[in-house]
Amino acid sequence: MQIASIQTYVIEVPIRQDVVITSALGTHAVSRVTLVRLTTDDGVEGVGEATVTPRWSGETALGAQALIAGYLAPPLLGLALIAGPETADVETALVRMDAAAFANPFAKSAIEAAIWDVKGRAAGAPVYELLGGPVRDLALPIRFSLAAASPEQTAARAVERVAWGHRTLKVKVGGNPEADVARMRAVRQAIGPDVLLTCDANGGWSVRDAVRALHAMADLDLLLAEQPTPREDLDALAAVRRAVDVPIMADEGVFTLFDAQECLRREAADIIAVYPGKNGGILPCKRIVELAARHGVPCAIGSNLELDPGASPMCHVTVACANIAAERYHGDILGPLYQTESVARNPLRLEGGFVHTPTGAGLGVDVDWSAVDRLRYQGWPSPVADC
Repeated sequence: MQIASIQTYVIEVPIRQDVVITSALGTHAVSRVTLVRLTTDDGVEGVGEATVTPRWSGETALGAQALIAGYLAPPLLGLALIAGPETADVETALVRMDAAAFANPFAKSAIEAAIWDVKGRAAGAPVYELLGGPVRDLALPIRFSLAAASPEQTAARAVERVAWGHRTLKVKVGGNPEADVARMRAVRQAIGPDVLLTCDANGGWSVRDAVRALHAMADLDLLLAEQPTPREDLDALAAVRRAVDVPIMADEGVFTLFDAQECLRREAADIIAVYPGKNGGILPCKRIVELAARHGVPCAIGSNLELDPGASPMCHVTVACANIAAERYHGDILGPLYQTESVARNPLRLEGGFVHTPTGAGLGVDVDWSAVDRLRYQGWPSPVADC
């Protein structure tokens, strides 16, 4: 079977008002994403999602649509795809996309996910089986991310999420250290000592402020501190790690395999956050996880508030990769909890603090294209770009 066409759809989905994310990077109240619909010459269809946020990855939904239609898709038309676990076709697709355009991992990951979806559907197997089979339970514990609101508001939301079933909470910080510490302290007091607690600065602190804030939170028993310093400076991340007792997670600092190599060489992190969108696909994500394993560094799944087609690949790679320490570091496979709308006919099951990995063929998510049409972004003249 060969790739016959690749279509892209730009949609806009509001975030639930009660859980709008505010962080050091600003406020995320609306998700604009680009969906990819890849069809083979024998009619097998696969779906992927580019969960882009300009302030985070530098990509935009409209930009991803144009890039895919004009640069990434053309060299893939006619590419032979292999049903089953063989990865030569995926590797060829990644090489051709990298030759066509630098970076843009979320756009590339959407196409790569659609290819895996086709491979699994053609083989009648879920993607995690193509990746070597499950190494853990298909029900994955997930944490919830709390906005940088007032201490009282954040604490109240924390109590609600614990009641829902989360056993790990992440609190956004990265602004004024005193205000950040007050927010974290209010949450710990509200949820008690048994719920795991993490913070995420999204690169918003300097080394001095990070060390000061994390020392001030020493009695809060933090599981980890995520990306305390700017993404471009792995030496700063390493300096914070040397100065504090809290384990440090690298997120924005590790997009590529090269980034991971540099992070590990500098001993800048105790944990590395990975996920297919950020890393440019399921296969690149898996390779970073395997590299980290060789260095004795565990990985955890991050998020960009994906819809179901984007969250499903995160489930599959987590289930198949032993070094994604999902039991210790609960993942961020939580986008559907924030979105007001779903584009899936069979949405992911998120309940009681867990997300359940789809067991259907491919990625296991079937898109409702009528919902996609209803949610299409009105700022663009056409909801579809064909190649």
